[in-house]
Amino acid sequence: MGKTGAAKPEPTGMAAGLNKGFIVTRRELKAKPSYRRGRKSERVALVREVVREVVGFAPYERRMIELIKIGSASTFKRSLKLAKKRLGTHRRGKKKRDEMSEAVSAMRRKA
Repeated sequence: MGKTGAAKPEPTGMAAGLNKGFIVTRRELKAKPSYRRGRKSERVALVREVVREVVGFAPYERRMIELIKIGSASTFKRSLKLAKKRLGTHRRGKKKRDEMSEAVSAMRRKA
């Protein structure tokens, strides 16, 4: 999520052209804390896991799990539609559907 990419070519020292500009030595800047935004820490992962164990699934999540368990393509799509309705966006819905299908496969592995 941070600013990473191709290294900028060195300026030529000329006033015109693609890499125009005064030649300076580039400083290595310390990574800003904002670049870590969105990365899940170990503590947060542990807390979420414990909460999931204690609280269980929400009613809509249980319904999604039932749809995924059926296993047909139409019910898989239906679970996405349900998630989108509850969560608001397509991306969040896809993420939740993947999470629920992972939960179903974990249940199958355990049983």
